[in-house]
Amino acid sequence: MNKLFPSAAAALQGVVSDGQLMAVGGFGLCGIPEALIDALRDSGVKDLTVISNNAGVDGFGLGKLLETRQIKKMISSYVGENKEFERQYLAGELELEFTPQGTLAEKLRAGGAGIPAFFTKTGVGTVVAEGKELRDFDGETYVMERSLVPDVALVKADVADKAGNLRFRYTARNFNPAVAMAGKLCIVEVEKIVEVGEIAPDDVHLPGIYVHRLVLNATPEKRIEKRTITEKAGV
Repeated sequence: MNKLFPSAAAALQGVVSDGQLMAVGGFGLCGIPEALIDALRDSGVKDLTVISNNAGVDGFGLGKLLETRQIKKMISSYVGENKEFERQYLAGELELEFTPQGTLAEKLRAGGAGIPAFFTKTGVGTVVAEGKELRDFDGETYVMERSLVPDVALVKADVADKAGNLRFRYTARNFNPAVAMAGKLCIVEVEKIVEVGEIAPDDVHLPGIYVHRLVLNATPEKRIEKRTITEKAGV
């Protein structure tokens, strides 16, 4: 089975559509599938519900899809770096399912493992637990969280072989493996593609069984979210 597609646009063709539940890997701007996000914007699909730790920044990452108003709802944890996100939410133009970061990771992991729901103490007594089932275990109250199974998962990895086995680079791994495992269909953007067998078995971070489509982006921008420079005395 050939998993390699000639472009990000080709990889999305016939897969994405209006109103889908979609998960996108990354943490801030680290490990985001830049080319796939751009292709998603250019596809014109709308009314998306997007699962992501955050929504990029203004003008980059998922921030591009907020600018074009293609996202109707975010399921997110950290949303503090995007002014357009804030503006749309406060104006009632964007729905938000605010989710604690560890809970978000577990909702994706559970979805990939075929677990429909789980109980956690995180969020009990807060707005996070409103409308959700509560249950006591050993004298402690827990809230039930449903797992997440997105229609499409967009993922960034460093290296893939032609069978779709993936290796991630350092902290760019972040949410990407969980997103890949949870998605019904997983599309992965990589910086390098090698032959099967070139990635040592112990270096495979995610097996190719979870990967349906691959696209090469050898020169991503990898923008830095914030850069702080310390001035040296006497300079």
